Amino acid sequence: MAAVLAALLILALSTQSVMTYVSQQDLREREADLLRIGQAYAQAIGAYYESSPGNLKRWPRTLEDLTEDKRFVGIRRHIREVYPDPMTRSANWGIVMSEDGGIAGVHSLSTAQPIRSAALELDTLALPAASRYADWEFVYRPPLPQTAPAAPRR
Repeated sequence: MAAVLAALLILALSTQSVMTYVSQQDLREREADLLRIGQAYAQAIGAYYESSPGNLKRWPRTLEDLTEDKRFVGIRRHIREVYPDPMTRSANWGIVMSEDGGIAGVHSLSTAQPIRSAALELDTLALPAASRYADWEFVYRPPLPQTAPAAPRR
């Protein structure tokens, strides 16, 4: 009888450690998805902004504008679909507004602590150190206008 109880105890402890590992691995994968999807949103917002017809650049008003840009005769898609937030598993994102009221970026609404809390350098984005996933803002920043070099003085 004691041997059976000891075997059950060992089985329970090993199952718990496996479940902890699986849970940690799932969190790592969702965090990687957040970084990938957040960067895709920033790039799509940049493509929408930069492709604005005329001289006046416009920001998208909704995330759906990125999937179907109606400012042109043909349909233009800057992103395939409105992706859900991998951390909250919800279609709701925190929105980073531009000066004119459009969308300049997104962030997760999750208050959970990220595995990677140090500052991150992605392809086109730099994310500051974060104590929660909501601190990572995936924002498109337009390039600063080029200024002509000053003429030499005589």
